[in-house]
Amino acid sequence: MKEKGRYLSTLQGETLGILGWVARYRTDTYRSVMEEIDGGRRLRSLSFEEDVKVGNSLRWRSHFFDYQNRKWIKVRQRKDGTRVRTEEEIPSGMVYDDFVTASYNFRYGVYGDIERGRKYTVATFPKMGPSSYEVRVASKEEEEKRRKSEKLKDGKEYLLKLFLDPEVTHSKEGLIEGWLSKELYPTEGTIKGVMFFGDVRGTLIKKLKAES
Repeated sequence: MKEKGRYLSTLQGETLGILGWVARYRTDTYRSVMEEIDGGRRLRSLSFEEDVKVGNSLRWRSHFFDYQNRKWIKVRQRKDGTRVRTEEEIPSGMVYDDFVTASYNFRYGVYGDIERGRKYTVATFPKMGPSSYEVRVASKEEEEKRRKSEKLKDGKEYLLKLFLDPEVTHSKEGLIEGWLSKELYPTEGTIKGVMFFGDVRGTLIKKLKAES
């Protein structure tokens, strides 16, 4: 973004074709504005926006984090278009990472070095679901067992299980299983047990580098 050390990251998913028709062409969009802290060693969410469109219906919610005044500001839009604003206190020393920001921090070792057989817990702002995400990196034995049972292409180095808020994944457990490359970017993932659809799989087609 224009301000130094500040970034915008957007994640968007949509249903297409016959599945799109069944799901009324649903589009989920998540936007996170992040800033560098601790001398650039990690990113911290300044705001997180959730935008879910199903047919002509729109659900919109935003979260703003004022760490200086320790305020978490929530804004949601009602069906009639009016907006409701509420505030909660951010506990002293707490940093809330939305799942988009957390994906960057995890890759860059903010929660600890990435090691096989290790579990990581990431604090997030509490909603109706859990107040943390959990990431499990499979052991070498589990990884090799999976490699033998599947025809895996190159580029899959670490097998992960990620437990998100079920509201985000639209599934019972909120479980995503997937692979990271040696460079720690995602190459393949499956959201388990998505409502109406079952398992939903995504595969990396190509990486794009921003021009300097």
